[in-house]
Amino acid sequence: MSHYNYYRNFETLIRALPFLRDRLPKKKIKLFLTCDLSSQKNPGSYRAEATASLADEISVRDSIVELGAVPYHLLHHLYRGCQIYVSPAYAETFAHPLVEAMSSGLPVVASDLPVHREICQDAAVYFPRFSPESIAEQVLSIHQSPELAEKLSRNGLRRAQDFSWSGHVENLVTLAHDLFQQRHEHN
Repeated sequence: MSHYNYYRNFETLIRALPFLRDRLPKKKIKLFLTCDLSSQKNPGSYRAEATASLADEISVRDSIVELGAVPYHLLHHLYRGCQIYVSPAYAETFAHPLVEAMSSGLPVVASDLPVHREICQDAAVYFPRFSPESIAEQVLSIHQSPELAEKLSRNGLRRAQDFSWSGHVENLVTLAHDLFQQRHEHN
């Protein structure tokens, strides 16, 4: 769920597809991207051609669905149409899509970054950020265990409730009020 950017680490995710295909030969695996693997179709100066070439080189292009930019008001349909959300980023700030995926009830597979663990806590399984084999193993563990998928989904729905704009604004207003009070008490 993002535009194409280097730190999103699409290459590692794409390299995981052959492992999944080999382990699930009767399953039709699809990776949905909300970007295009063509630089002209993405904002910014990031070059997507090497990633597109990789997908062709390892023969997984037919497993990748390039949706392009999806309007925000339609994203919930996309989340609900998927079975697992994977975030392979090797660097991240907040990662709003993790909260969106959790609030949609999706089990989450995320690269092992402090920010991902802070956001998802027990609502995700984690993998070393440059390991396609580990991505595949975590996806397989969810696919093969309905109990794990249900647990992650339930934990995600619970965890997503901790994130709301109104709660965030309320916390900021309380903080500003407390700082204002402290400043006036010391003057």
